[in-house]
Amino acid sequence: MSQTDIYELIECMTALIRSEERKKCTELGLQPVHFQVLNYLSRCNKYSNTPAAVANYLGMTRGTVSQSLIILEKKGFIEKTPDPRDKRVIHLRLLPEGISILKQARPSGLFNSATDILKGGGPVLSDANVFEQALTALQKANQSQSFGVCKTCRNFSEKDGEFFCQLTQEKLTDGDSEQICQEHKPV
Repeated sequence: MSQTDIYELIECMTALIRSEERKKCTELGLQPVHFQVLNYLSRCNKYSNTPAAVANYLGMTRGTVSQSLIILEKKGFIEKTPDPRDKRVIHLRLLPEGISILKQARPSGLFNSATDILKGGGPVLSDANVFEQALTALQKANQSQSFGVCKTCRNFSEKDGEFFCQLTQEKLTDGDSEQICQEHKPV
């Protein structure tokens, strides 16, 4: 498959996903950027739940993200809290209402249908990580931060059943190890 074909394939998949997201967001009175912010906050860890990390992850200006955060906070979807050690840093947290609206906005019907089609007797893919590998390759080619899952980072360690970040020198919870981190360095 040529590079153009791969690009076209990814572009078509992205267009389908974004189209479905826009439909759901319109039904729920959200802008797509609000969905993207909520989705990121549902997946990031305690080092990456800041307005700056949201802007970096989404590739948006801090001003755009700031305006979106104000709206999401007013709607009761998120909460802002100052960092206990550095009062200049603000942490963001999804509230129950934000989790609920995010679940409603996700295009899960599209993915459920696609999964059913894939399971419907077609050829079995030889490598289940093909999309993950493609994303990693694209991020490297773009020289962008990887924003990977904590437990796949070279700074992640496990000893005696406990998780630890060697970069921050802090213990990690099971939940932290499964979430996205902006400090991620691929192994």
